[in-house]
This record gives sequence, C-alpha cells and structure tokens, in this order.
Amino acid sequence: MIPLRDDNPTEIRPWMTVILVLANLATWFLVQGGGASMEALEASVFAFGTYPCEITGACPPKGLGATAVLTSMFMHGGWGHLLGNLLFLWVFGNNIEDSMGHLRFLVFYLLCGVLAGAAHVLLSPQSSLPAVGASGAIGGIMGAYILLYPRVRIRTWIPPFFFFNLSALFVLGYWFVLQIIMASVSLGPEVGEQGGVAVWAHIGGFVTGLLLIRLFEKPQLVEAKRAGVQLSREEVARLEW
Repeated sequence: MIPLRDDNPTEIRPWMTVILVLANLATWFLVQGGGASMEALEASVFAFGTYPCEITGACPPKGLGATAVLTSMFMHGGWGHLLGNLLFLWVFGNNIEDSMGHLRFLVFYLLCGVLAGAAHVLLSPQSSLPAVGASGAIGGIMGAYILLYPRVRIRTWIPPFFFFNLSALFVLGYWFVLQIIMASVSLGPEVGEQGGVAVWAHIGGFVTGLLLIRLFEKPQLVEAKRAGVQLSREEVARLEW
C-alpha cells in the first residue's frame, strides 16, 4: 500500500520539507556514493549507523556512539529505502509543516527521529546491527497526520494495478498495525529488527508524533485547513515561521 498524494491543500510553501528531502539526497550522493559502490555504501552505514549495543555498553565501540542517533537519520541502506522514505516525507510532511510552520517542523522532525532511535536502543539493547534511515522521523510525521487529519483522502497504489482513495486513518493505521505485527514476530537477540528493519524505531517515531503534535501545532493553521478557509497573506506570513 503506497501513498501517492493527499487531498489536503497547503497554505505555507513547504520549504523545510524540501530542504529535508534535499539533505537526504545530498547525503546519499556525497557521503554514501549514490549506491554506485556497495563498499562505499556499507562503509557509510557502518560509520554513521546507530549501534544499540554500543550505546548500552553491551559491545565494544563500533561507531559514533549516541551521536549516531542523529547522523543515522540521514543515511539509507539502498535506493528503495531512500526513495520510499522520501515519498512518505513528501506526501505527509508538507501538511505537518503547514500545521506548525517551518522552524517548529524542523525541530519536530529531528526530535521524532532522535526519540525513535532511542526507542530502538531501549528495546533492542543487545543489537549489534547498524540502524539507518529517516523512517523514525517520518513515522513521527505520520503519527501527527493521523491525529490531525484522519479523514483526509489519500490516493493509494496497491501494486500492481489497483488505485484507491482511502482515508488517512485507514492508510496510516494499517501501516502502524503492520509495524506492531512485525515487531511482535521479531524474536531473538535482535529484537525489533524484522528482516533488518528497526521496527521499534518506526513505532517509537509514530507514538512520539502522536504525543508531541499538540505541543507543536499552531491551532489557527490547523483549524483553517480543516475548515477549508484560506488565510490572508499577512496571516500566513505571521504564522509560517
């Protein structure tokens, strides 16, 4: 189930969402070699990924320690990983930025990513696998979206041939339940890493977004969006930062 776009127009130009997309792309090409070399890709993941066992002291130092919770947010394991995350960031991020303004959105994004990484470390303390990706931060955006705009219709592709307009509550609720199922069947020493995916980071990010959105939202922006009211240029200029 792949979201393609939403029926939720924005008032504010999503500059910070664009900047985050570009930051992930720049990291992919300039630091990770754009996937052209498997050796370079693996080296970047090993150097900048989050090792839970390193942070908890369960294994010798491997990378950047706790700092990697931040750096790993901009690293990805392959083209599919990168493009999938950027698609979700673009579809849902612009409306969350539109609901709180540019700077609040940046802080919200980074905080969700860091706390998602912390959840992964807490629930997989023995893991020696490097975790990378923006999925935790984007999970926070999705948690915020499902709370603010549950009835918005999402144009969704179910490969290979089916397209539906589904509610955000259904699309994002399905995604969250899938993460719970993946986490529940992921047993053993690498708990919460189903097929190499740090699902507890996804869950932690989503829950963080649910909990923090009321602290970050600007009610005037949210209520205008829900009511379909177009704000004046002066109001937008006052609220967008």
